[in-house]
Amino acid sequence: MTREIVVGTRESKLAMWQARWVVDSLKESCPEYNYRIQGIRTLGDNILDVALAKIGDKGLFTKELEVALLSGEIDLAVHSMKDLPTELPEGLAIGAVCKREYPGDVLFSREGKRLEELPPGALIGTSSLRRCAQLLSFRSDFKMVNLRGNIDTRLRKLREEGLDATVLAFAGVNRLGWRERITQIIPYEICLPAVGQGAIGVEVRAGDDEILKLTRKIEDYESWCAISAERALLKKLEGGCQIPVGALGAVHQGRLNLQGVVASLNGERIVRSSLEGKIRDAEKIGIRLADRLIKLGAGEILAKMRQGGGCCE
Repeated sequence: MTREIVVGTRESKLAMWQARWVVDSLKESCPEYNYRIQGIRTLGDNILDVALAKIGDKGLFTKELEVALLSGEIDLAVHSMKDLPTELPEGLAIGAVCKREYPGDVLFSREGKRLEELPPGALIGTSSLRRCAQLLSFRSDFKMVNLRGNIDTRLRKLREEGLDATVLAFAGVNRLGWRERITQIIPYEICLPAVGQGAIGVEVRAGDDEILKLTRKIEDYESWCAISAERALLKKLEGGCQIPVGALGAVHQGRLNLQGVVASLNGERIVRSSLEGKIRDAEKIGIRLADRLIKLGAGEILAKMRQGGGCCE
């Protein structure tokens, strides 16, 4: 009897798209298995009227999948890498980081205006502290409005709630066929992406050699290294709290360049730097860049946020 591999995922359109992409890739490399996708609702899918930072986003979109994975209900879990906490539950591991899509953010504005063209006091819909902080650093007059939900929901609310614009990740927009609606691809100089943004990750049981061997066949090594550096930076900085941090790792000719940014919630203080090194030293580069950012002032920003509870605002 042919072995069935059960692939767990969230039930959103984007999550299902990503799970199907993983299954198609696995079928191509390992057609001897049967594959079945199982949708699982997470806490983040059930609570849509509260800002992520208010409820804490650690495992918000992954915990239920990880419980199913540890219990043997599913054989692997497909995630957006940006949703996967830097510390995984005991017994679980990242089985693969798939080839990364363009990781940046994009603007959707109601009247087709770019960031610099939006009116004074423009209302920007986003639930991301990282986006809020960097956009406020670019233009302090912006008014940030909590906006959550899938892409369809956010674009509908953009019209219905009278917002001027919203910011989304290019990868999800492109995967679901909304690329032609993009007003502006936001330059990295204005807004660095979330750690892991644009990449699909596969989580597995650490001791399941059969599944680990399977998932390794769809891994993209350069994406793995770039995101490993980003995750090492975030792990060093976050201290168990959600913070406005952006990072971008990129590999060129065997060298890894990592950019990182930490900003105060109001965007008044922003610390940014970069570091380059050998690709095999990805995690070390992430840790060293985090140390550099802390010395440049990120430590003070984070300390004030933690003292005032700002990191869970």
